[in-house]
Amino acid sequence: MRTLIFDLDDTLVVEKASAAAAFVETCQLAASRYGLDPETLHQSVRQACRDLWHYESPARTYAVDVGISSWEALWSRFDGDNEHLAAFRDWAPYYRQQSWRNALLRHDIDDEDFASELAHTFPRRRRLRHEVYPDVRPALDELRRSYRLALLTNGASDLQREKIDGAGIGSYFEATLVAGDIGVAKPHARMFTTILEQLDTKPNEAVMLGDSLRKDVAGAQEVGLKAVWVNREAAAPRDRFTPDLEVENLQEFQIKLVADRCFDAL
Repeated sequence: MRTLIFDLDDTLVVEKASAAAAFVETCQLAASRYGLDPETLHQSVRQACRDLWHYESPARTYAVDVGISSWEALWSRFDGDNEHLAAFRDWAPYYRQQSWRNALLRHDIDDEDFASELAHTFPRRRRLRHEVYPDVRPALDELRRSYRLALLTNGASDLQREKIDGAGIGSYFEATLVAGDIGVAKPHARMFTTILEQLDTKPNEAVMLGDSLRKDVAGAQEVGLKAVWVNREAAAPRDRFTPDLEVENLQEFQIKLVADRCFDAL
């Protein structure tokens, strides 16, 4: 084993919590303007954007194929040449404004100008929150001394690379592959075989680390990689997925990798 392949969102960078914090900060404007509870509006806009994303988006199949979430679409630029990204670029202004407008309407607030203000505020707030977990940089600094490191992530290419650049971790990785680069997302086998080809590495020489049992663990195991479940939220395991190793964070992975020689038997 000489190569470690990492997932990005909620494995290295804080995604769900960062998005939630940006939503609540944006929704504070509604508290000042209309006395609306920020968390209540947060939940309303989440549902509103999901509804539009699932039922009205112009390239729904592509979004599913590469793993673009409804809340990410509220701040992605959709840069790129393919026709699906072009369709999303054209649709995005309507999608963002209408998501916030529909959320406000759920609370009997009909204010298009304010919805536009919220739609422009959320991307700015989210871009201020490119955070990595405290254990990430120390672990990557140490691990790259002995292993080749790579990054494998679902999502739109421009947005995921913006997260990587914003977090300042791109230089750690010898190869980076985003689902938007090739048109399929984990757990599709092509994601894993493509990164292995880029690294000129065999499956039995690499280990996948990620927070998703289905996408990261099961997907990697299907093509012959060992897989580590980075279970930061202490979630209950699911019987149908069995990781080769479970850790709470990368510090625990380092300890087991070095002291316990956890991969000797793998």
